[in-house]
Amino acid sequence: MSLRPTLRLAATASRRCCSLASTRLASTATVPKYKEITHPDIMPGSSKSQSLIDSTSPYMVTTYSRPPIVFTKASGSLIWDAAGREYLDFTGGIAVNSLGHNDPQLCAIMADQATTLTHCSNLYYNSWVGELSKKLVGLTREKGGMHDAAQVFVCNSGSEANEAGIKFARKVGKVVDPSGQKVEIVSFRNAFHGRTMGSLSATPNPKYQEPFAPMVPGFRVGELNDVAGIDELVTERTCSVIVEPIQGEGGVTPAEDEFLVRLARRCREVGALVHYDEIQCGLGRTGQFWAHGHLPKEAHPDILTTAKALGNGFPIGATIINEKVGERIKVGDHGTTFGGNPLACRLACNIVERLGDEKLLEGVKRKEKIFRETFERWRGEWPELVKEVRGKGLILGLQLSEDPAGIVKAARERGLLVITAGTNTLRFVPALTIEEGQIKEGLEKLENAIRATRE
Repeated sequence: MSLRPTLRLAATASRRCCSLASTRLASTATVPKYKEITHPDIMPGSSKSQSLIDSTSPYMVTTYSRPPIVFTKASGSLIWDAAGREYLDFTGGIAVNSLGHNDPQLCAIMADQATTLTHCSNLYYNSWVGELSKKLVGLTREKGGMHDAAQVFVCNSGSEANEAGIKFARKVGKVVDPSGQKVEIVSFRNAFHGRTMGSLSATPNPKYQEPFAPMVPGFRVGELNDVAGIDELVTERTCSVIVEPIQGEGGVTPAEDEFLVRLARRCREVGALVHYDEIQCGLGRTGQFWAHGHLPKEAHPDILTTAKALGNGFPIGATIINEKVGERIKVGDHGTTFGGNPLACRLACNIVERLGDEKLLEGVKRKEKIFRETFERWRGEWPELVKEVRGKGLILGLQLSEDPAGIVKAARERGLLVITAGTNTLRFVPALTIEEGQIKEGLEKLENAIRATRE
């Protein structure tokens, strides 16, 4: 039997396969890289993520709008979903995971302390709450922050830390002025201080306040960086002024040094306390241990609040005060059930030491430059879209001329997580330990996302 027909058929089939492969390669080659979607959002009913969402979301209060992705594990600045897809994280858990996800030292501490003592209530001393308080006071002074820091109240979250600060200020105001008139608290437009009723009352955003009105009385609102309006805003009735050195949620807007100095000076004139909320911008995020650390001592706060990075994902917050405040707070004035538990405090002791490391802080400044150089190039390429770069260190905002929701989605579909703030602002708050190569990779993904949404 002749093999020629068989060989001819094989050759024909081979040519067809080569032709098909060439067509596919040519087709792939003609698709610009920025159009490639590697991490498409999952359609309903098509994945483990969607199945889990469908089976559990009816039982969850709908306080968040989330994309249809379920994350299951993470390491450093990488996070994986239920389908095993890897994402690069520029959100840092909203400025929380400053040492990255699943830091090995913290995992070891957590495992050890969980088998030793996790909770015993604040009716008794434990081994770690005092140690954390001592460390926070010592590092704050050593690193050029609040020079007269003296005592710490440890709680569970940023909102609770601010709530304590608000209560302490009211108490001090009533001691200073027994008539009860010195109770007003000043905050600023676009601020975000929390969602409990006291901190919410200091967050003058109708989106957050109106559903829960009326607010706690005695709060006044000013304009950030309005030096001329300070004297009229802060009066003899003011007991405290609460301000973020860099507004995070409000759009990554820094308070100007001149404004903070003049604000603090006015507070001293009328006997009001200065309260810096550094929950998002503090603990190394600006390249300084505290965002206010470069200011003169006259502009240092009487109350300093922190959370987020303090636990690197484990719930904890703290309110740092000076003697002027501390001497007026008495037993029974405030309290917390879970705050100051040994597990959270032992973790935080490790975290604050490492976030105060000078090599890490220098790295933050170096990494900022990579972001800024790229952002400035984008301003030149898309001047109609990219309007301004704000912030410091690794709390940066890219002000756009339009809603960035489409860019956020396109970035996610290319394996990058990024979030927004304020109005039309992309916010960048990655882990302080993110690698420089990862920053460049993430910015390339984001640039592709922007290109894809410009067509």
